[in-house]
Amino acid sequence: MSEDDKPAVKAKLPSARDISRKDFTPHGIKSKGGSKPSGLTAADAARRKRAVIAGLVVAVVAVAGGTTFWMTRPEPKIQVRGAFGKEPSISFKGVKPDPKLKSTKVIPVIKGKGVAVAKGDFAFINASTYVWSAKKNKLLQSTFKSGKPAPLQIGSDQSLPGLTKGLTGAKVGSRVLLEIPPADGLGVQGSPEAGVSGTDTLVFVVDVVGTYNKNSVVSGTPAQADPKLPTVTGGAAGQAPTVTIPKTAAPDTLSATPLIQGTGPVVTKGQTLVMQYHGVLWRNGKVFDSTWQRGEPFITAIGMGKVVPGWDKGLVGQKVGSRVLLVVPPKDGYGSKGQGEIKGTDTMVFVVDVVAAY
Repeated sequence: MSEDDKPAVKAKLPSARDISRKDFTPHGIKSKGGSKPSGLTAADAARRKRAVIAGLVVAVVAVAGGTTFWMTRPEPKIQVRGAFGKEPSISFKGVKPDPKLKSTKVIPVIKGKGVAVAKGDFAFINASTYVWSAKKNKLLQSTFKSGKPAPLQIGSDQSLPGLTKGLTGAKVGSRVLLEIPPADGLGVQGSPEAGVSGTDTLVFVVDVVGTYNKNSVVSGTPAQADPKLPTVTGGAAGQAPTVTIPKTAAPDTLSATPLIQGTGPVVTKGQTLVMQYHGVLWRNGKVFDSTWQRGEPFITAIGMGKVVPGWDKGLVGQKVGSRVLLVVPPKDGYGSKGQGEIKGTDTMVFVVDVVAAY
C-alpha cells in the first residue's frame, strides 16, 4: 500500500579487455631476422618472385576491404576489472567512442548463472555510469559506493532504451559493459545539468543482483494460524490468495502474523523491500488493492514513512521469504479521514509476501 511511487534509476557504466599481439604483422608472418640467404637456383628465384607478388596482391586486397584478414587484429577495448559486487576499475586508455555507433553495444564481462532478466521485470542492479567523448571520460554516479542496489523496471519510462537493450536476457550474477550512444541514451538534448552533451556516449558497468516480476512469491511451510484472524488460502503462481474474514468485530490493535516463516535475513529499517500483497477490508471482505491483480510486485523503502504506519511497524523484524498477515486498524492506516473507498473506521487486512530485501 504505497504513498510514494517506486524509486527510479538514472544512468551507469561499461567494460572489456585490452588484447594485444606484438608478434602479429600486417602480412601475418613473423619476422625472424637473420642473414640473407645464399645463392638461389633459377627455379628457387622464380618461386620466390611468385610468392612476393602473391603477398603483394593479398595485401592490396586486404587494404581494399576484400578479405577479413585485417579484422583478426584485435581492437582496443575499454578495460573493466574487479569482482562481481565490488566497485569496478575502468580504463579508457587508447579507446575513443565510435561516432558511427547507433545502437547499444553489449559486452559481457562476468557471466551469471541465475534467472534471466525479462522485459517488464524489476531488476536490482549496481552500476557505475560514465559520460564518454573523444575529449573526456567522467564518472557520473555509482551505486557500488552505497552498497545498495537500485531497482529498475526494464522497458519502462524510467529505463533508458540502452539499459533495456543491454539488460534484457542478462542473468542474475552477470556483469555487463554497455556503450550507449545518444540515440539509446539521453538523446540529442543530452543533460546539461549532468554535464552530458547530445553527442556523448554513456558507458555503464552493471551488476545484475536480482530480478522480480508478477510471479515472484515466497514458498515454505505454513505457520500455525490464529483462528481469530482472517483465513488465507494460497492461490496458484501469479494469482492472489483468497482471504476469508471472520464474522467478528475487527480488532483495534495492529497484528503481524507470519503465515509462512521465511528463512532469509531479518528485515531492517531503511531497506528496500520487494513484495507482493493483497488488501481487503474487514468490513465486507472487498479487495481494494492487490499487486497480483496489477501484475507486478511492489517495491518501497520500509520503516521510513513511505507506507502506512502498520506496514512500517509490522514488516520490520520479519524474515525475508515470509508471508505475513497484517491486520491494520485505522490508527495505523489512513486514520479517521480514510482514503478513497477506505473509510476512517475501516480496518485493513493485508497478505504480504516479503520476496526480497536490499
